[in-house]
Amino acid sequence: MADWRAEELIPHRPPFLLVDEIAELVPATSARGSWYLTGGEAFFAGHFPGRPTVPGVLMIEALAQLGACAVLADDRYAGKMPLFGGVGKARFRRQVLPGDVLDLEVEISRLSARAGTGHGRATVEGQLACETDLFFVLVAP
Repeated sequence: MADWRAEELIPHRPPFLLVDEIAELVPATSARGSWYLTGGEAFFAGHFPGRPTVPGVLMIEALAQLGACAVLADDRYAGKMPLFGGVGKARFRRQVLPGDVLDLEVEISRLSARAGTGHGRATVEGQLACETDLFFVLVAP
């Protein structure tokens, strides 16, 4: 099993790289990883003052980034750029707070030369925080 790093697979960089660790990756199929929320992230200051919480859209972005890692780890898609085509059935079940570890899981359900779909789940200590379907297109950079 390869030692995968998000920085080697996707173009995102801090402060917008939301995958800190890839624990497991099967190219073009699935991935598991984590985002460690330190509390020092800039968005906590304004979302919400006095009760900081991770915005739901950033949880979805973290899942999409992990899904992009799974897709781009496959040599057939290396050098492509996956872009959002849509999000479906997004549900948020618990707040994610400073100091939490957001565990991410993505399964790619359909993948062609130009587009694909997947399903992502984000949990904190085993409790579901976010779940969504992801739709993406693959373009030349």
